[in-house]
Amino acid sequence: MHVDPGPLTWGATVHTWHLDLVSAVLIAVLGTVYAWCYRRGGDAAERPAGPAQAVCFGAGIALWVLATTSAIGAYSYALFWVRALQVLLLLYVAPLFLALGRPVTVVRGALGQAGRARADRLLASPIARVLAHPATTSLAMLGTPWLLYLTPWYTSALVTEWIGAPTRILLVALGFGYFYARLQADPVPRRYSQLISLLITVGEALGDGVLGLVIWQGPLIGASYYAGLHRSWGPDQRLDQTIGAGILWILGDVVGLPFVLLLMRALARDEKAHAVRVDAELDATEDAGGQAAAPSGLWWENDPQLRERFGRG
Repeated sequence: MHVDPGPLTWGATVHTWHLDLVSAVLIAVLGTVYAWCYRRGGDAAERPAGPAQAVCFGAGIALWVLATTSAIGAYSYALFWVRALQVLLLLYVAPLFLALGRPVTVVRGALGQAGRARADRLLASPIARVLAHPATTSLAMLGTPWLLYLTPWYTSALVTEWIGAPTRILLVALGFGYFYARLQADPVPRRYSQLISLLITVGEALGDGVLGLVIWQGPLIGASYYAGLHRSWGPDQRLDQTIGAGILWILGDVVGLPFVLLLMRALARDEKAHAVRVDAELDATEDAGGQAAAPSGLWWENDPQLRERFGRG
C-alpha cells in the first residue's frame, strides 16, 4: 500500500514527488539516444529533422516525466481523477509530442548506409505493416482504456508495481504507435490518405465519449482499493470518479483538437502534392504527344469528313 501523500494543495503539487524508477530509466535512455542520433544526423549534408522536431520530442519527454515522477505520479495512487489525468498524459499527450519529434527519422539519419537499408527492410516487413496499420493502432488506442478501467487491470496496476510500471510504459508505447501511424511524419511501412485518419478520429471521439459516460454513470471502479486508503481529505469516491470521467471525456477531446488540426493540415498538404503530380503528368503527356495530336477546340473539326466539307481540311 502506498503512503498517503496528504491533502492535495498548490504547495503539495510543487513539493511532492514520486520515484518511478522504471519509467525514469527508460526516459533517460530514450532521451539520450535521441539526442545522440540528432547530433550525429546533424553532421550529414542535410539534417533529417530540425530544431522544431527536437523541441517537440523534448516536450514529450518532459510530459512523460511530469506524469510519472511529479505530484501526478504520487497522487495517482490516492485519487481516481489524478490517475485519469496521468492516463490521459501517458496515452494521448506525451506520445503526440514524441511522434512529432520524428524519432524514426532521427535514428535512421544517424545510421550508416547499411543501417538505413536494414531499417528500411524492417519497415517494409509484413509484421511492421500490420503493427503500424492505422486500424491496428486505432483499435489498440480505443480498446486499452476500456480494458484498463472495466477489468481488474486497473486495481492490479495500483496495488502491484510489477503491473503498474509496465502499464505506464505500455500506455506511452501504444500512444506513440497510434500517432506514428496516423500522422505519418516519420517513414511508415505504407502511407494512407489522411482522410481515412479524419474518419477514424470521428469514430474514436464517439468511443471516448461512451467510455466517459460509462465511468460517470457506472459502478465505482476500484472501490475496495480506495476505501482501504481511509483517506480523510478530498472528494468522496463517487465525486472523485465523476471528475475523472470528465477528464477522460471532455479534456480528452480538448487535447485531441491539435491532433485534428495536424491531420487537416496534412490532408491539405497531400491534396496539394497530388494536384502537383497530376499537373506534371498532364504536362508530360502533352509534351510527348506534341501539338499535332492535340484536338481542336471544335468537335466537328476532329471528324475528317466534316472538316473537308466545311473547308477546314
